[in-house]
Amino acid sequence: MGFINVLVKQVLGDPAVLIGLVALAGLIIQKEKLTKIISGTLKTTIGFLIIGIGAGAVVGALSPMGELLQATLDVNGVVPNNEAVISIAMEQVGSQGALIMVGGFVVNLFLARFTNFKYIYLTGHIMLYLSMFFAAVLFSVAGLSGTMLIVVGSICAGLYFTFMPALTQPFMRKIKGHDNIAFGHTGAIGNVISGWLGNIFGEDTKDAEEIDLPEGLSFFRDSTVSMAVTMAPIYLILVLLAGPNFVESNISGGTNFLVFSLMHGFRFAAGVTVILSGVRMMLAEIVPAFEGISEKVVPGARPALDCPIIFNDAPTALLMGFLSSTVGTIVGMFILLLADAPTIILPAIVPAFFAGGSAGIFGNATGGWKGAVFGPFIGGIILSLGTAILLPMSGMLEQAGTTFGDPFYAVIGPIFTGFLHLIGG
Repeated sequence: MGFINVLVKQVLGDPAVLIGLVALAGLIIQKEKLTKIISGTLKTTIGFLIIGIGAGAVVGALSPMGELLQATLDVNGVVPNNEAVISIAMEQVGSQGALIMVGGFVVNLFLARFTNFKYIYLTGHIMLYLSMFFAAVLFSVAGLSGTMLIVVGSICAGLYFTFMPALTQPFMRKIKGHDNIAFGHTGAIGNVISGWLGNIFGEDTKDAEEIDLPEGLSFFRDSTVSMAVTMAPIYLILVLLAGPNFVESNISGGTNFLVFSLMHGFRFAAGVTVILSGVRMMLAEIVPAFEGISEKVVPGARPALDCPIIFNDAPTALLMGFLSSTVGTIVGMFILLLADAPTIILPAIVPAFFAGGSAGIFGNATGGWKGAVFGPFIGGIILSLGTAILLPMSGMLEQAGTTFGDPFYAVIGPIFTGFLHLIGG
């Protein structure tokens, strides 16, 4: 199992390494010059690393916002955290989960090669999380073990890796303007819901990126400036609601509340700007490199990649979706409180940015700025309610004391685990 663990955690599980290897293979298949192979592979890998650095900055900037919301709302509950839940699975069924990830990738490649669903899932950490989820619930809820656990888990993972990108692709064509890239993230089902809901408003609604602004506010057309100018006041409002003294004593580490608010808003904007830079570099290399695989190995194949691949296409819709999704999770929390639910799901800011922001871009593609707001708002409510339902049904994962933060687990998760409870007795 040593080799399998290295393969899963350090190769397939590291998206930068996985994407770099795919670019390397594609360029070699195309018989490019050695200099082009080296350059394309390095730029693809480094582009993905830049995305990761930017994502880390965004997560760091957003983390205190969750604390501020909890302090402001004064509600005890569960904050969704994918990593905390997956750590429980890795402790108890880590080896089986690793094999499921490898098996699921093989199933994905087989289906892409021999069916019309030409999508190859390349978001390594999402593949790992999904595989651990399937391993944990199939083992602890359905009672599967050994070879049967790995086979069934691999089929489940492989089906998801193949068919979920296919479900999002009609919207991706609208967003990207071409058919070369697919979407590979557990926020995909939320994006599809947002895209469907956007149809309520129709394409006649003004695009979020084309909203008319007075001359004095024209600087908002710069995505970096607009994010900084939007997020800093939001931070300041939350800080004032939580109490400046409380924030300086418990959250900011003694930093003046005004400086803390401004700098976290600016750090958020800086992180997103870094992500967009990495996306541009990575896509400029992976798309032509993937043509080798598309031509020779899996004809017509498209890589399914992580959320940031669409951030450049509609940064205003991204911000709208993030904020709207956050409001939706707060509304969902109050619905759970009013229903006297046994589990109260608190707003999860990081999923609201990556999954909710992506949903905003999908909603914008079909319903303009109204779709960018409405779809993620509904998605935020679904996220809170669905993960509250999933938590007590998730077998060994319930002991993590938290739950997942992405739409897949809120929508498909309860259906899948509910079915397992039925057949598992």
